[in-house]
Amino acid sequence: MSMAQAALTSALLRVVSKHAPPDTAKWFAGGVPRAGVSQPRSLFFGYFAGIGRRLRGASFELGGSELGSLRALGLPAPERWSLADLARAALLLAACAQLPSGEHVPLAKELYEKGDNAERVAVLRTLHLLPEPQRFRPVAEDACRVHVLDVFTAIACDNPYPAQCFSEASYNQMVVKALFLEVPLARVLGVAERKNQELYRMARDYEAERRAAGRVVTRDTNFVAHELEKTA
Repeated sequence: MSMAQAALTSALLRVVSKHAPPDTAKWFAGGVPRAGVSQPRSLFFGYFAGIGRRLRGASFELGGSELGSLRALGLPAPERWSLADLARAALLLAACAQLPSGEHVPLAKELYEKGDNAERVAVLRTLHLLPEPQRFRPVAEDACRVHVLDVFTAIACDNPYPAQCFSEASYNQMVVKALFLEVPLARVLGVAERKNQELYRMARDYEAERRAAGRVVTRDTNFVAHELEKTA
């Protein structure tokens, strides 16, 4: 684990300790992977799932200094994360720090595939923070194919992972799906940097389909199909 990842893990743990109910914070601290402490895999999965149940309904708001710190450590929009998201990110980062590199991807994949939608959201939001994040691309690309809006937006919105790691084809497909779902394009990171002629073509085709069906063309669709191309 890099120094930045270690600093982020520590910051996340401090947030959980501060904002979780005292009994939940104490319980959670016992599940964080640590050097020299053996932890059965099933126990780790129990903490990853259980923290969501224990924090369900808990009120939570990050302070200004916490928001600034987390943004500086790599979270573009920490105000959109639940406390359970932050706790699960800390668990996954701490686990990667203790496990051999070859076990990182299987762990994230299993957490994503076996988890409920909230657990999947937490995994997806954490991917860009993990060591060698490009290794987790199959997990991220799978999220772009699901029909659960919260899961899709976890990878498509306020998340630098697609812009950093997706192929052109995968990124284009994600953007067009975001247009179809009317996800605010302002929350899809990297569109201006990843713009390409194929993306313009796909957006124009989608625009033509909407017009032919007598449906409204959104401002975001028009922007990708026409305005963005003018800045190329």
